[in-house]
Amino acid sequence: MTLDTVKHAAETPDTRLPWAELGLKPDEYERIVGILGRRPTGAELAMYSVMWSEHCSYKSSKVHLRQFGEKAPQSDAMLVGIGENAGVVDVGQGYAVTFKVESHNHPSYIEPYQGAATGVGGIVRDILAMGARPVAVMDPLRFGAADHPDTKRVLPGVVAGIGGYGNCLGLPNIGGEVVFDPCYQGNPLVNALCVGVMKHEDIHLAKASGTGNKVILYGARTGGDGIGGVSVLASETFDATGPAKRPAVQVGDPFQEKLLIECTLEIFAEKLVTGIQDLGGAGLSCATSELASAGSGGMRVDLDSVPLRDSSLSPEEILMSESQERMCAIVEPRHVDRFLEICEKWDVIATVIGEVTDGDRLEIYWHGEQIVDVPPRTVAHEGPVYERPYARPEWQDALQADDAGRLPRPASGAELRETVLKLVSSPNQASKEWITSQYDRFVLGNTVLAQPEDSGMVRIDEETDLGVAVATDGNGRYAKLDPYTGAQLALAEAYRNVAATGARPLAVSDCLNFGSPEDPAVMWQFAEATRGLADGCLALGTPVTGGNVSLYNQTGETAIHPTPVVAVLGVIDDVNRRTPIAFAEEGQLLYLLGDTREEFGGSAWAQIAHDHLGGLPPAVDLDREKLLGEILIAASRDGMIDAAHDLSDGGLAQALTESCLRGGNGARVVVPDGLDAFTLLFSESAGRAVVAVPRSEELRFTDMCGARGLPATRIGVVDGDALDVQGEFTLPLAELREAYEGTIPGLLR
Repeated sequence: MTLDTVKHAAETPDTRLPWAELGLKPDEYERIVGILGRRPTGAELAMYSVMWSEHCSYKSSKVHLRQFGEKAPQSDAMLVGIGENAGVVDVGQGYAVTFKVESHNHPSYIEPYQGAATGVGGIVRDILAMGARPVAVMDPLRFGAADHPDTKRVLPGVVAGIGGYGNCLGLPNIGGEVVFDPCYQGNPLVNALCVGVMKHEDIHLAKASGTGNKVILYGARTGGDGIGGVSVLASETFDATGPAKRPAVQVGDPFQEKLLIECTLEIFAEKLVTGIQDLGGAGLSCATSELASAGSGGMRVDLDSVPLRDSSLSPEEILMSESQERMCAIVEPRHVDRFLEICEKWDVIATVIGEVTDGDRLEIYWHGEQIVDVPPRTVAHEGPVYERPYARPEWQDALQADDAGRLPRPASGAELRETVLKLVSSPNQASKEWITSQYDRFVLGNTVLAQPEDSGMVRIDEETDLGVAVATDGNGRYAKLDPYTGAQLALAEAYRNVAATGARPLAVSDCLNFGSPEDPAVMWQFAEATRGLADGCLALGTPVTGGNVSLYNQTGETAIHPTPVVAVLGVIDDVNRRTPIAFAEEGQLLYLLGDTREEFGGSAWAQIAHDHLGGLPPAVDLDREKLLGEILIAASRDGMIDAAHDLSDGGLAQALTESCLRGGNGARVVVPDGLDAFTLLFSESAGRAVVAVPRSEELRFTDMCGARGLPATRIGVVDGDALDVQGEFTLPLAELREAYEGTIPGLLR
């Protein structure tokens, strides 16, 4: 077979290429021909197909994502924003923190263990590529119905993959979510987040500058796994027949990644690189084109220098392979020997595969023959941009008119008691300890808070006790009812969760999970959610630093609920001042902060009691969220509260259950004037928290709330060994614990 060189391509314009099979549209292929002035070679076609895929190019979402820049709030903390491997924020004392959340949804359905494991590996390398030491991971997860047979296939594999990879890396898993809903049956959402820490001067960017500087590929050998992972798997809809395409799923080796991390950090410490990029989605196609595109010149690569673990791979396959645990560095010639020496010390394969040129082209050669000659920006940053049609779906009005407030409610104390038990034992509200116990939450010794706390928290300086807190949240049921409000509720909940632990929210990363962008109803959901999130971040002063869009999450015609997952990162000056959720001491006074209204649309109660989704989600008041956050942070800092728990899914009933069981103490609760017991317990009004106040601090705390205009209602006291809603019912903690802790193990047994 004749090698398809650039010269051969120019001489054979009529050769048919498999552009459609690689996911390209007819007009996209014609545009490539126009850019090059000839047909592409097979290697060039491979590069354009993966880099112009939905997953890599954001071609359907770019026009909406621009709002995150256009509406970005002014922030002194922002050091690196959207466009790099991950955003970076200043957290004080010379420290910078980088964090990002991404999806690995489709691979995790096909091959749950490896799909989830390599999702963790990929996000860790993104953080590493910024110059940071990874210090923690998190995992927002969504699965199909908890009792569906396929959930028993997918969930244990995903959890084992996350735990296996993260535990082997020695990174604590400090938080996340697990949600069950039939809409995720064929499309589980496996989102992964990583946090890294560095000094300001250690920030690295993905760019190839300096003519004559060497391009070094280091890490694992390149194999045949992951070929087409982003173009085939993450950029199209599954058909109704279920999992297929196993060869496209990457295979991870966490021990190789651990060596790669330590090797890279030593290289950074000696300041041996001028630019660096991890190899994740689109593999070498991405790393070479993005480095060259962001640099000041061109790049020449000798592809036959790439270390392989399968010698039969074609040039196209090498360029498309998404084999894990690989990085690409730009190194000055005078540093190459030392770079290779450090790699050898860590038993990491490193090979010079090319150099930066003074031109403006990315040129790739195979055994001396040129197989790629492209303008790198056209591959990496100037792909197609679609303004997809979108329209509010016809069924939206009927869905919102189906008000959950009209559903039958429990009328007696006995019925309320039964409803609480049914709520806390439902799969979404029940304890996730069966899952989180498989993760090492405390490795490295700096974990301060982890599941089931409101946010994960790690110490980043052992002398000053400076720390950061991170929470992820998202409610697809709310977003289905109103995508704009649903996105803001996800942001508000994550913001509230961080503030409840005493940390000051600084910045946002997001993972936007939606169905097919070719469906105008789905694109409307996406447009509305993005607009809502951008407006919300502007109001709260928390800029979006980066994130991920995952589209085509649907099977056949059935799309998932729109699921914007929002991660909020905050800083706390002294982790010893953090606020846990546990009611730890009898006699603490319980205060409900915020306003409780009759808001049950999309609620956990409507779901578990009536299998109902309809009406409007809770209203959002971002000024109130900001005020509540300020009160929670000040009260934590000044020792006015001993515990705090935000109110969200399941309302006060869920929050009281979790705080009582966490601390091993009961609570006596009275129903305040103006509220009925049902609304008090099950409303999901936003902008609320329950706090435990020491008696000695009650006056100081209530004066602060009164002066700031935040409603604070005393609803009870920490006392006894039961949840006692006076005049209604008593639930012994032992009975609550059995209901709360038995569900997930029972489903997966």
